[in-house]
Amino acid sequence: MGRYSASRDQLTRKKPHRPGAGTLILAAGLALGASWQVSHAQSALAVQQTRMPLKVIGSVVIHGGPVSSGAVSTAEIMPLDQQGSVKSQAAGVSSPTAGSSSSAAAGAPAPFFGMHGLRIPEKEDGRRGVMNAATAGFAAGTRWSAALPPPPTAVPNPRGSRVIDSSSGVFGFNGLSQLDQRVAGTGVFTNTQFSLEPPDQGLCAGNGFVVEAVNNAIAVYDRSGNLLAGPEALSQFWGLSPEVIRTANPPVFGQFISDPKCAYDAASGRWFISELMQDSGDGGSGRNFNLIAVSQSSDPRGGFLSLSYDVTDDGLNGTPNDPGCPCFGDQPLLGFDQNGVYQTTNEFGAATFNGAHVYAIPKQGLIAAANGDFSHLYLVALDVSQALVPYGGLSYSVQPAVSAGGEDNGGRDGGGVEYFLSALQFGAPPYQLLDNRLAVWALGNTQSLRTSTPNLTVSMQVVGSETYGQPNPAEQRPGPTPLGDAVGNSLELINTNDDRMNQVVYANGVLYGSVNTIIGDGTRTGIAWFGIAPHYGRGTLSGRVVQQGYVAVNGDNVIFPSIAFTADGAGAMAFTLVGADYFPSAAYVRLGDGEASPVQIAADGAAPDDGFTGYPALNGGTGNVGRWGDYSAAVADGGALWFATEYVPNAPRSAYANWGTFVGKLSH
Repeated sequence: MGRYSASRDQLTRKKPHRPGAGTLILAAGLALGASWQVSHAQSALAVQQTRMPLKVIGSVVIHGGPVSSGAVSTAEIMPLDQQGSVKSQAAGVSSPTAGSSSSAAAGAPAPFFGMHGLRIPEKEDGRRGVMNAATAGFAAGTRWSAALPPPPTAVPNPRGSRVIDSSSGVFGFNGLSQLDQRVAGTGVFTNTQFSLEPPDQGLCAGNGFVVEAVNNAIAVYDRSGNLLAGPEALSQFWGLSPEVIRTANPPVFGQFISDPKCAYDAASGRWFISELMQDSGDGGSGRNFNLIAVSQSSDPRGGFLSLSYDVTDDGLNGTPNDPGCPCFGDQPLLGFDQNGVYQTTNEFGAATFNGAHVYAIPKQGLIAAANGDFSHLYLVALDVSQALVPYGGLSYSVQPAVSAGGEDNGGRDGGGVEYFLSALQFGAPPYQLLDNRLAVWALGNTQSLRTSTPNLTVSMQVVGSETYGQPNPAEQRPGPTPLGDAVGNSLELINTNDDRMNQVVYANGVLYGSVNTIIGDGTRTGIAWFGIAPHYGRGTLSGRVVQQGYVAVNGDNVIFPSIAFTADGAGAMAFTLVGADYFPSAAYVRLGDGEASPVQIAADGAAPDDGFTGYPALNGGTGNVGRWGDYSAAVADGGALWFATEYVPNAPRSAYANWGTFVGKLSH
């Protein structure tokens, strides 16, 4: 399934890349017309629901730490090659071989250690032109509906946008970088961080503060970009063990964490932070958890309550007993409505993919617990993996919505509803590479989360949309690559991952989301974005696409989008611009009245991506595609739109990577 399972001797961590990433696979045929129809309204689905406990980790706070302007990365052990050791003149160190005494002393790798950001297996097989038994079974059972458009046969080829360099006129500042996350941590956490790619951008803003989280550090700024707290190692924030104690012999590994998310709830004035955790380090339980923290006030510099819940799903510790488990929940997503806080994951076992799972937590219960009352602390786990099987595969990356300005999602029956969006494109014919369908979801009766007897419902609707499909890696503009030169590898490509749904926002009765998509001759990646108006009441959901479009740049790529809207309808979408003409740059478009503005550069990239994940000498010979993303972030804060996305700044770097982030603010 292409997972990356890290060696215990490997102190530089990375996320997996897709094999065969240099291969271009194109769909051919005649372009379809733009017309489509909405499918019929759907009633509640039968899904497995399990009430589970949350465990309190403790009270935590975001501490201060070193910043990259004066920090220097210390030498660290290089990644292991699968055939033996890898040496780097640049780092001046050598990793032990797989059979060394250091490796043996540390023990065999624990299950899932270092695994995260995994691909959806059937989707990747489809991109590579592979048909396995599972994909064939899904294809044979795919439901056809006259209410949906015919399967697409042509790669979308949108007109390229004009590019305007607005960097001199956009307010913003350099956020956390790879060097920041590497040197974050104080006290016993000093020099205990892994080097990580990609950042996995978390961003939230409100009450005069901006909070940014990346793999694996967190910081607090004011609205002028002044650093108020952090950068702090997220292991330190969560109250866990250090990621790795390098001074021990052999090194001692703590829990592995990844995929941070952040949200500010204006209605309650509380901050929520989440991340996955694999308790698979030395002396760990081998179980896997989602972490969530809630602030004790509206000031993110104050205390948080840190909690966890088990997602191993092997029937132990109050979890459901899912096939192929023990498992872990990859890439936990985060959203909320007036009643609950919601996370979704993609569940992977050692040899299985079990699809999407939803977790609903009473929001007032979390807030009360942060203030010392634990009487209403529970969650409801819902298995929604099978809902889309009639349409070609297991559900994945079901993105929960965050409402603009605290807008009530409503629902005609007044019982409360949280909406979600997800892409389809499962890799099964006739949707092997392309799709023109989306799923809108409703978690109904969320008001019952205010009680001790929750009674939630799940509804799902598949609607027709514009075409989108699996993208291929993006090329870069040539430039200085000191790490690549040191290890004798050529300029790397940038991974665009796949076409899963990115961040979703609910604004003025419309759900907005976006995906990476293959465009043109297949060598470029663009963005397909959508606005879907949901209608929910009495357990019945319907939806229709009311806005949609593409963002593309001729000869270049726009990747990893995130959309935000203010309550009064001003919208923007942030992403990375990269290609033959541009070093990786922070960019955005404004959205309004169903149209996108020209692409505007907020921060110019200073060099190509030059990170360890894209060099065969450092990644075990798995190809020349470097990790990027895996997601950006954009949020509304009153009348302002904040965004954060990855780029390559003109700033200090570590030996192993040069990525940074840019945090920008747009007013209207």
